[in-house]
Amino acid sequence: MQADVITLNVDELNDGNPTANAYTRYEELQNRTTYVGPDHTPDWRNQIQLYRSFPTKNGKFRGTGKTSVKFTQECMATATDNTAIQSAYILEVSFSVPVGTSAVDVVKMRQRAIALLDDDTVMNNLNIMLMV
Repeated sequence: MQADVITLNVDELNDGNPTANAYTRYEELQNRTTYVGPDHTPDWRNQIQLYRSFPTKNGKFRGTGKTSVKFTQECMATATDNTAIQSAYILEVSFSVPVGTSAVDVVKMRQRAIALLDDDTVMNNLNIMLMV
């Protein structure tokens, strides 16, 4: 089981000064756990959800474990009439890891994902300009 509190050191301004963001276990189901941040309310979500699917063995292959993380954060966006409207941005990361994969290989793959997510040029082009 994951810890009751997950603390992420987040460089929100991308200026080299991370701040601690604590998420507390809110709800636990069989294959999903939800954590909420301190400013989370029912109408202003700030949450992390962790998901899992167990591997299915097939012959000699022990299967692939599937996990994912979903961040949901409410924000204000500009509507078509230039007023502010509340909406949520969502970031989802999923993993498919064959059973028996080394921790070193999983770390290498995670580090690639972190590098991509932290590349402002690629991410701004993708998420703001919708360039693929």
